[in-house]
Amino acid sequence: MEFEVTREDIRIAWLTALALGMYVLEMAFPSPLPGFKPGLANIVTVAALVCFGWATAAWIALLRVLAGSLLAGTFLSPGFALSLSGALASLMVLGLAVSVSRKALSEVGYSLLAALAHMGGQIGAAYCLFIPHAGLFKLLPVLMSAALVFGLLNGIIARSMTQALLAK
Repeated sequence: MEFEVTREDIRIAWLTALALGMYVLEMAFPSPLPGFKPGLANIVTVAALVCFGWATAAWIALLRVLAGSLLAGTFLSPGFALSLSGALASLMVLGLAVSVSRKALSEVGYSLLAALAHMGGQIGAAYCLFIPHAGLFKLLPVLMSAALVFGLLNGIIARSMTQALLAK
């Protein structure tokens, strides 16, 4: 049986490879706290959302989580569960934002929503799956503040990437 490879398939493959490269680069950075990462791969997801739509962004995010966990050796580990739950929460919020109004938010707005939802999804999964203790929520101010900062920075970078993609 043969499958036809479409232009969209190639686009998703290239953008997923770019997101994976950013993920691998990010793994080289030291982390002051567990789970405290800038989320560089999400730049690609936000740019793809704006340029190509939610479905393309969803494919990129989910493939990046799956392939990234295979590369890092964390597939089906707690880290994988947290990463997947963050990505799913982020995609749900982005899907809702796009369905409400396609042009209401910029890349920065989408990136901020995605970063906050990602962190919320991870904290929720950590509570439900691993640490069912109210003390976990005391980390929320620090983690959500980091999500705001990184979401803002990544959104600014995604804006530049989007402008470059749309200029071609």
